[in-house]
Amino acid sequence: MTDLRVRFAPSPTGMFHVGGARTALFNWALAEQSGGRFVLRIEDTDASRNRPEWTEGIISALDWIGVNGTNPAFEGPYFQSTFEPQHREAVAKLLADGRAYYCDCTRERLVARTGSEHRGYDGHCRERGLTAGAVRFRTPDEGVTVVEDLVRGNVEFPNEAQEDFVIARTDGSPLYVLANAVDDITQGITHVVRGEEHLGNAAKQELLWPALGATPPVWAHLPVIVNEQRKKLSKRRDKVALEDYRAEGYLAEAMVNYLMLLGWGPGDDREIMPWSEMAPLFRLEDVNSSSAFFDEKKLRAFNGEYIRTLPLETFEERCLPYLEPSWDHELFSKVAPLAQTRVAVLSEIRQNVDFLFLEEPVFDQPSWDKAMKNSPEEILSGYLERLDTVSWDPESLKEALEEVGAAQGLKLGKAQAPVRVAITGRTVGLPLFESIEVLGRERARDRLRAALARLRG
Repeated sequence: MTDLRVRFAPSPTGMFHVGGARTALFNWALAEQSGGRFVLRIEDTDASRNRPEWTEGIISALDWIGVNGTNPAFEGPYFQSTFEPQHREAVAKLLADGRAYYCDCTRERLVARTGSEHRGYDGHCRERGLTAGAVRFRTPDEGVTVVEDLVRGNVEFPNEAQEDFVIARTDGSPLYVLANAVDDITQGITHVVRGEEHLGNAAKQELLWPALGATPPVWAHLPVIVNEQRKKLSKRRDKVALEDYRAEGYLAEAMVNYLMLLGWGPGDDREIMPWSEMAPLFRLEDVNSSSAFFDEKKLRAFNGEYIRTLPLETFEERCLPYLEPSWDHELFSKVAPLAQTRVAVLSEIRQNVDFLFLEEPVFDQPSWDKAMKNSPEEILSGYLERLDTVSWDPESLKEALEEVGAAQGLKLGKAQAPVRVAITGRTVGLPLFESIEVLGRERARDRLRAALARLRG
């Protein structure tokens, strides 16, 4: 099916929605597996959104998830504004063929005629023979328009319920529903895969394509993505920008894997799968029409799994943007293997290793209050004394603290809480005794002394 052509046509908005990323990946998989083409078209006709940096953001986000020109399936970017002559030609053709007409009705006049603010357009201008105004497409009065959708099955729209919709403004500029259809026809698009919010547009475009002398494409409208309250993901209340996840330290590989599973599955019990294995298995017919839950906790778990599979050298390299440039990389390398097993996103690396590079740890106050509430002076002072002579390896450091704790009637878990906070500033982090080993004898002793001084006021 090498003549397959799918398109991804985002509008610049200043951020790239994870739902748009899911749509792009589904289109990308379809094009790649069939030897077809993925056509990127930027819908830039809205002047208020026509900012070069926003367009660059779209291209950068797609590149991050692997949708780019390094693959021969990729084509573009194109810009909707370049197709303006075709848009105007299409309007002229529909007017000449009697499939469209001019209309000068305002919303106020329509309400006055119908007596209702909820009624659709009543066709008042159909036979008035106007030569100027907005342009409306003449919809059939009877029958049904059927959108044959690979995800949702056949969806019927009674024609009597479809108003004569506007396809061009009074200045001749096209509306989305027409421009989108004309662009797709011009670019030979065979499959339109997009969010289900466009299903209503598909009913209109199913009428427009034949009126413009073309066969409608294969439709597939993907299920909406919802949050944990099962409400549609919204940038006003949810974390939806792909750029935010990227900045936080999510790996592209993990994000791609997770997004592909929002509404689709490979048909077995596996979830962690590389793109090279997922893409050949993808089928639009297998996409579920029910809403898909974007579970950030599950995404974090996916990301942790991918982090742990990175070669150590790669992990260290990807952590560098989250570390201070002045921090000793050789010292970081000593604890990187420990950190790799614990972080879920790369940005967490800083809070796990900063204690190694600071003169004194940054104390998390709740951690301090919790660890130091049961008179830990004996533990800290006893361990401080033992650190003067103990063999400097994790097992010996652990045994020394076990003995100090036992003298106070405490098991290791209780005994190490104040020591961990004194050393690292937090109750959670890298393995304690390996951390002490890397920190070094004198610096470890200095931190125990400082914690004792703080306790004693």
